[in-house]
Amino acid sequence: MSVFIIGDTHLSGSVDKPMDVFGGKWENYTDKLKRNWIKSVGRDDTVVLAGDISWAMSLDEALTDFKFLESLPGRKIILKGNHDYWWNTVGKMQKFLNENDIKSIEFIYNNCAVAGDFAICGTRGWGERETKEDEKIIAREAGRLERSLISAPDGLEKIAVMHYPPLFENGSIVEFISIMQKYGVKRCYYGHLHAGSIFKAVQGMRFGIEFYLVSADSIDFLPVNI
Repeated sequence: MSVFIIGDTHLSGSVDKPMDVFGGKWENYTDKLKRNWIKSVGRDDTVVLAGDISWAMSLDEALTDFKFLESLPGRKIILKGNHDYWWNTVGKMQKFLNENDIKSIEFIYNNCAVAGDFAICGTRGWGERETKEDEKIIAREAGRLERSLISAPDGLEKIAVMHYPPLFENGSIVEFISIMQKYGVKRCYYGHLHAGSIFKAVQGMRFGIEFYLVSADSIDFLPVNI
């Protein structure tokens, strides 16, 4: 069994939301994603989706995109992104999937998911620190990251996954970095960045943690085997 990761699939099966503004890589991106996924991921594998899954505004509107993911091989573990407006309580989301016979999708939200030798932990994160409201959101997201890491069983490698990058060219969200260090995280994967922003992404070893950008267009819509 292998574990893969990809962020920012931005599926739009029920809404008209083209991604052309982010460049030519997004032309026919759903077909490209499907082709690459089927080529790489087996039935017994797991794929972590690091936020911005669907442009849908509600669960009902997201059903087409959930069915698309259901049709692809493997187990899917989903985290929330800043554009996942369809996101609801885990209970309501799981009930919706059950009612629609979608069995391969699950969610990370104040919890973790075990996949092979890994404990997949994480949260959405946040992208700026300019206002008091930003400070509140960062504190809330830091709490969710910590609860996720606390829930990881002993003996597994803790993999941190966030939607927003936790570090930038000119600094980092220190709360997120400190919590990863506290719980022994050695690898962190994040998305959110597209087009020209990809080239500004901070990757590689920082603070004793290896950071990787996995937004879909940064990895040519090919899920990364972790």
